Amino acid sequence: MRPAIWYFDFVSPFACIGLHRLGELPRALPIEYRPVLFAGLLNRFGQKGPAEIAAKRRYTYRWCHWWAQSRGIPLRFPAAHPFNPLHHLRLAIACGCAPEAVRRIFQAIWTTGADPTDPAAFSRLALELGVDAARLGAPEVKDALRRNTEDAAARGVFGVPTLEVAGEPFWGADAIDFARAFLADPSVLHNDEMHRLDCLPVAAARRT
Repeated sequence: MRPAIWYFDFVSPFACIGLHRLGELPRALPIEYRPVLFAGLLNRFGQKGPAEIAAKRRYTYRWCHWWAQSRGIPLRFPAAHPFNPLHHLRLAIACGCAPEAVRRIFQAIWTTGADPTDPAAFSRLALELGVDAARLGAPEVKDALRRNTEDAAARGVFGVPTLEVAGEPFWGADAIDFARAFLADPSVLHNDEMHRLDCLPVAAARRT
């Protein structure tokens, strides 16, 4: 079976929730974990992140806290948010994007309420994962993250988390059910009405 690709950034609480929901997918589906810089996607598509709009930020935090709690997912926001996730993304790459390493990094950020930008805590996390923190500045690590982000944007990935299945993107932690339906029956996306929606004309556009 062709592997699915899971695009994520550690800055996103939705990605943390989405990580737990990956377990709802068929066990036979291989998943490649691919870190991307969410800020790079926002810049590429001319968007603002949820935390950049005050009212949306407050609602997003409340919603994610409630949603995770309602599903039994351990989630506690870090000491400050948003934060710069660059070092954590590079750490995941230095770990080969191994699922267990990705899960551990999410756990360190999203279950403790600690400051993810604390250098000492980050060094301990890198050491625990067997990575020399100095390696994170290596050109090959930096280039891998840049390529991941550019490739994701080229494939139509505009936000995180996004699960790509057979070339089709499923955006958001709440899209797991949609992806499962597609895996069970590809005609969910390949039918006359979906094709009509793909070509739907714009009747009016907001002035910029």
